[in-house]
Amino acid sequence: MTGEPDGPEDRLRRFATIWSRAVFPVTSTSLTRPELERQLLPLARRLSDALKARTFDAAAGQAVGAALVAAHCTDPEALSRSLDCVDAYLVLYCGEDGPQEALRTRSARLQHAMAAGFAGALRERTLAEQEAISQAALNARSTVAEALHASEARFRAVFEGAAIGIGIADLEGNILQVNGALLRMFGGSEQGVRGRKVPEWTHPEDAPQVWRLYEELVRGEREHYHVEKAFYRPDGTALWTNLTVSLLRDADGRPQYQLALMEDTTERRLLNLRLRYEATHDALTGLPNRTLFFERLEKAVSAGNDQRFGLCYLDLDGFKTINDSLGHAAGDRLLVEVADRLQSCATAPGEMVARLGGDEFVALTTGPDTEREVDALADRIMNALVTPVRIDGRELTVRGSIGIVEGPAGERGPAEVLRSADITMYRAKSAGGNRFELADPEADARAITRHGLTTALPAALDRGEFFIEYQPLVHLGDGSVHGAEALVRWLHPQHGVLGPDRFIPLAEHTGLIVPLGRWVLEQSVRQARQWQERHADSGPLRINVNLSPCQLTHPGLVQDTVDILEREGLDAEALCLEVTESALIGADDDLLKPLRRLAEMGVDIALDDFGTGYSNLANLRRLPVSILKLDRSFTQGMQQFPADPVDLKIVEGIVSLAHSLDLAVTVEGVETGAQAEQLRILGCDTAQGWYYARPGPPERLHELALVDATG
Repeated sequence: MTGEPDGPEDRLRRFATIWSRAVFPVTSTSLTRPELERQLLPLARRLSDALKARTFDAAAGQAVGAALVAAHCTDPEALSRSLDCVDAYLVLYCGEDGPQEALRTRSARLQHAMAAGFAGALRERTLAEQEAISQAALNARSTVAEALHASEARFRAVFEGAAIGIGIADLEGNILQVNGALLRMFGGSEQGVRGRKVPEWTHPEDAPQVWRLYEELVRGEREHYHVEKAFYRPDGTALWTNLTVSLLRDADGRPQYQLALMEDTTERRLLNLRLRYEATHDALTGLPNRTLFFERLEKAVSAGNDQRFGLCYLDLDGFKTINDSLGHAAGDRLLVEVADRLQSCATAPGEMVARLGGDEFVALTTGPDTEREVDALADRIMNALVTPVRIDGRELTVRGSIGIVEGPAGERGPAEVLRSADITMYRAKSAGGNRFELADPEADARAITRHGLTTALPAALDRGEFFIEYQPLVHLGDGSVHGAEALVRWLHPQHGVLGPDRFIPLAEHTGLIVPLGRWVLEQSVRQARQWQERHADSGPLRINVNLSPCQLTHPGLVQDTVDILEREGLDAEALCLEVTESALIGADDDLLKPLRRLAEMGVDIALDDFGTGYSNLANLRRLPVSILKLDRSFTQGMQQFPADPVDLKIVEGIVSLAHSLDLAVTVEGVETGAQAEQLRILGCDTAQGWYYARPGPPERLHELALVDATG
């Protein structure tokens, strides 16, 4: 069979057809089924528009529910069938190719709004009928005999034809009359209903004010009241109603009867409970979700009377690997198994387990002694994860990292507590995982500060908050200034001047290190050119600039360097790029290729922090480096006299090896004259450190160069 695919309008009409067929048998209307379908079509279109709207609009669903009442679909079964139809077919016929999970969630919320709109419209109709019934009841007892017959006829028509349950009782509680709708609600005979007095219709879930309001009404102290009340049916099941009770007075104003109007809300209540459950529980594991957990956590942290709380924040280690290798179905089964195990760990009063999302779970305990209980809870969780999980014939090892927060109620809000637990969990994960850590306020503050710095980094570069200090590089042979190393600083508006150890790791993590490194290189090369112009007679001053591992892998490194050198007019021989030894351990030819190209252009490559990376010394021959920068840890033993003989031997061996490979040696961290002299004797070429000068503005290097030139 061929033909054009159904368009949106065709699918919408099909949905309206299904809807009309579902509700027509339970609708009190003179319309034919096709005529009812035409009435439902605009309602279906409104639901379709609300389903696909950018933001959820509860008013659309409420209007549809109210329209059902206006179309005489007042039977509760009509609402139930309408909600079932929307649940089953709205997304199917009107969702098109949108995200199915989000559309189903939107559909559930629309059903809730429809039920609310239906109830509101039916309640308004109920109040109108109540007024008519009350007036008819009074007129039936106060008019003359000729009008009495007509009034009673009107009253009987309203009484029997009403869609809601109606009952009349005297002030002693004897039930005098009930209509058919009320009998159908209770599912019993008229005698069975009329044989009981009103005060006997108690239910365990009655609100405390229900019977107080009733007593005030029969005493004539109030004219009416409205409550939600449950009743027992003869078969023992619960009937939930919206109950309105009014006092009827005689012609002289004396209380005479009580009139009860009942709207059956059982189905709507069950729907609300189902929607509430779905909104507060995780669909995969059945555990409470983030919404319900936050409600419980808020109560726990705000409780008084010397109450405390303990929170375990669990994240599975390596869960992404399972998803990537075995598939998400296997990952879901693993999460279900973990949820079951966690549930068995939190069974005591005041304990709960919830899934926040992904592979993150939380366990909460409350009470006066949570300092001990939360540690025991964490131990139970870790022990529960020890046993491997079998999935599709494979045994999967489950590991987890837990952050624990414990403290008295009333001091912190739920968001702050969860943030602290999250930070602590990541601290446990950074320490190797498969362990738990206790929250530390100082560690939390550091993590929050790091996050603040991370988010401020991009704007800081645009606002010009970074600046560069320069530390001189000195020839050990004659003491002349050879050049300087560029060291970037951040002038933070709140934290003051920050060293690179505070923000370079954050810049590497966010990828901002590439534009920041390019800016440092450009500023440093420009400064080196200015030095050369001002001190041409004293010889060229070289500039050393650090490269991070992220910059090494950036495809624009070589071209950026060439462009900057050409734009600023600086020879490549005046630039040295420093790369840490750890960044080049095991480096392949692809990583070394840009360094080789730069070295061929004349740029010096220095191996920074040499001696800390446990590299193979023979590996130096294949690296395109011309300078070794010896880490300060090897020369600290030379600050005192006599120098440590072991350090002397190590440095002497490294210098000898470097010189045999035609590599120059620079030493960092020189702080004393004795240390500098010893390094000169050992054959080191250049040095830097506080003995010569601390990092400072470029003008200071001018002064040192002038002193060196004038002797």
